[in-house]
Amino acid sequence: MTRPMIRSVRVPRVDDLATAWQRVSAVLRPSPVDSTGTVLLKLETAQPSGSFKVRGAIAAMTGLPAGTEVVTASAGNHGLGVATASALLGIRATVVVPGNASPAKVAKLKAFENVTLVQVGTSYDEAEQHALSLTDGVYVSPYNDPDVIAGQATIGYELDSQVDGPMTVVCAVGGGGLASGLGLWASQRADVRIVGVESAASLAMSETVKAGHDVKVTVGETLADGITGNLEPGSVTVGLIAEHVHSLVTVTEPELRHAIRHLAANHGVLAEGSAAVPVAALLAGKVDVAGRAVAIVSGRNISLPALADVLAEEPPNRA
Repeated sequence: MTRPMIRSVRVPRVDDLATAWQRVSAVLRPSPVDSTGTVLLKLETAQPSGSFKVRGAIAAMTGLPAGTEVVTASAGNHGLGVATASALLGIRATVVVPGNASPAKVAKLKAFENVTLVQVGTSYDEAEQHALSLTDGVYVSPYNDPDVIAGQATIGYELDSQVDGPMTVVCAVGGGGLASGLGLWASQRADVRIVGVESAASLAMSETVKAGHDVKVTVGETLADGITGNLEPGSVTVGLIAEHVHSLVTVTEPELRHAIRHLAANHGVLAEGSAAVPVAALLAGKVDVAGRAVAIVSGRNISLPALADVLAEEPPNRA
């Protein structure tokens, strides 16, 4: 078997954002903003795939030649985004996820008739290696792809009309596609800053940005499974985050679990671990906020047993 064709990787430009906006806005409605608290919540949980990842998939897959098949590796949400885009665009896809991927995400992937699901290994890194050697097709990276990055930036285009005045937009960081896209969007506005949030169990981005070269880190267990793993060597997201993201902060597992309970109890919002890390950072006072604080609640694809376990905990003695 041959390796899948790797899409050209280059640093996305502001012009790419406009093209992505045309592609994404033609298919998806804007996700809502919950303004019932002091922190505004941009609810990407409302997306048909259950997370923001469908934006990048649509932007990258629109316009592919007829008959093209797509190959990707994913911790779960990018795979669901690719699967949803595949159904909308009539494209077949092979999605490789770790063998220990979220059962909720795996169950949803199995429901797509046009998707071949492969489970292998116990980490995103192993899934990615397998995807790159599995079959022919076009490989769409979850983050190291200019169109995927531009697609995630369309969240910012929606915020342009949803939130007035200066704002600090806080988002999860794993491979960095979301933070990179939002950073590129924010580079066009003097009144917006982007803050990225990592799980303390997976610090590949902050360590790589700090070192100025590729760094491989040890990845621990975390409920924020959607933002774990090491980076593709030479990922363009690193430079974009270093240039356009105001700061990177980390949250612990107790802070993350508290944020999931907070969102459920106070907003009626179902959030998976990686989607709650921005809220966790804000609740813990770890974000330097200028203007309105906007948390990107990036996905809802948490398994019911994991959610029940978190909700059953006694709330911590703090606000």
